Amino acid sequence: MIYLDNNATTRLDPRVLEAMMPFLTEEYANAASTHPFGLRAHEAVKLARQQVSQLLGCEPQELIFTSGATEAINLAIKGVAENYASRGKHIITVQTEHTAVLDVCRYLETRGYEVTYLPVQPDGLLDITTLQQSLRPDTILVSVMLVNNETGVIQPIQEIAALTHAAGALFMTDATQAVGKMPIDVETMGIDLLTCSGHKFYGPKGIGALYVRQRKPRRVKLEALLHGGGHERGWRSGTLNVPGIVGLGHAAELCRQSMKEEASRIGALRDELEAGLLAIPGTRVNGNREHRHYNTTNILFEGCDSDAMIMGLEGIAVSNGSACTAASMDPSHVLLAMGLDETAAFSCLRFSLGRFNSLIDVEHIINSTSILAEKLRNYILN
Repeated sequence: MIYLDNNATTRLDPRVLEAMMPFLTEEYANAASTHPFGLRAHEAVKLARQQVSQLLGCEPQELIFTSGATEAINLAIKGVAENYASRGKHIITVQTEHTAVLDVCRYLETRGYEVTYLPVQPDGLLDITTLQQSLRPDTILVSVMLVNNETGVIQPIQEIAALTHAAGALFMTDATQAVGKMPIDVETMGIDLLTCSGHKFYGPKGIGALYVRQRKPRRVKLEALLHGGGHERGWRSGTLNVPGIVGLGHAAELCRQSMKEEASRIGALRDELEAGLLAIPGTRVNGNREHRHYNTTNILFEGCDSDAMIMGLEGIAVSNGSACTAASMDPSHVLLAMGLDETAAFSCLRFSLGRFNSLIDVEHIINSTSILAEKLRNYILN
């Protein structure tokens, strides 16, 4: 099996599993307990919090551990909406956001909030002027993802954050596809809230984090979603997932140490793959090719059904969009927002590379995809 669906989930790094194992076996105590067993678990959580904070450029106490990015997104958006409702009920986001963000915003619309869904340009980038025109005195939050999960397009969030703050609102970014893969400094980039998930950067599933700015001049306040025990400074009650947290921290540390080398190696593989796929007639890249993450390419194959290609690429794992909407019969909302019609949107594949891919994988995929595309087109013609 050749796995090129790393934007859906990455393989758990064996070194991460090794770090987790003691806390799945002999070090099983509750991190809230005050006996020696509990204190060891507490220290492990403390170390992981430091490791993740170093990856993001924040303070350890600014992190909340969650079950993943979806919970973190819910806590961030709903928490801000409820706490800042007296200042306004207007939220701004983008049409190409992950469904976790879009669904929360749609829920808030049923609770009296107004949400502006900004369009994107054909290359997937947000037009900054459109954002400027949408900001209002009652805008309390702007949420724009850093790296798009389907196209890899990188939004200029530092500029977006500056405009947001000038209007008196908070800025949030869903950085699920970026954390661990590219340098992030929440202070320099002007981020007030950031979400991530461990299984996107070689950590375990079921663990994520929310960064909540606690430094002046924009100390963010949230209303909790979960109550009962006051864990995580009262923002996220519930017994801490110590093995998952340890895994998240170790994955963060490994990424911090190897990020530069991996970006160069994986980026070269992606470019090789993309060049080979674009040599197939009737193909093109979806999304801006300059402002794009190094591990992702989204390719349109004219005259080919993406589901048929996924099934036909035996032994190869790729996707036609977000894993969270893989069971949906609808075309990608991201590609539609970029101006593709439904037929074209149903003819696209996302290839997302990772730590465990090689040049042999790339060469095999180019060859297999080329043969399959010709076969499918001939079938339609005949």
